[in-house]
Amino acid sequence: MEARYPSESRTILTDLVLPGETNPLNNLFGGELLARMDRAAGIAAGRHSRRIVVTASVNHVAFSKAIPLGSVVTVEAKVSRAFKSSMEVVIDVWIEDRQSGDKTKANEAIYTFVAVNESGAPVSIPQIKPETELEQQRYDAALRRKQLSLVLAGKMKPDDATELKALFT
Repeated sequence: MEARYPSESRTILTDLVLPGETNPLNNLFGGELLARMDRAAGIAAGRHSRRIVVTASVNHVAFSKAIPLGSVVTVEAKVSRAFKSSMEVVIDVWIEDRQSGDKTKANEAIYTFVAVNESGAPVSIPQIKPETELEQQRYDAALRRKQLSLVLAGKMKPDDATELKALFT
């Protein structure tokens, strides 16, 4: 199976924040944003694996900036690293100023997806070949996050988490 580039999975969803999607402060509901991020990340994971994908975990979400009613919101997702059947997807959320066109990063997230067959069993997927410095940083960090997750779940001994240990030695 030939490795793929993160750019091949790049997915961009742009939408408007409507009144039925806001809280009493007229900002986008966090759950609505999570759903939009999940859709974009799922498409990115599917593009990378060319398989059915399921959300395995939401590893990180940062709601850094409120997204007001009427905002143009862009959700950009890309696979940052692929493992045997799972892949990490990094999501960036941008708000566009409708008058100037300037974009401001509002939120970010990291999701994990697993590629499965029609019976729901995990299947092997292609690896990732980072092209840019940012993609390489995200690729390297993904392994540390996976090791941390495995250690916390009791599925890996801390001494075996070599990439994670390297941060502290």
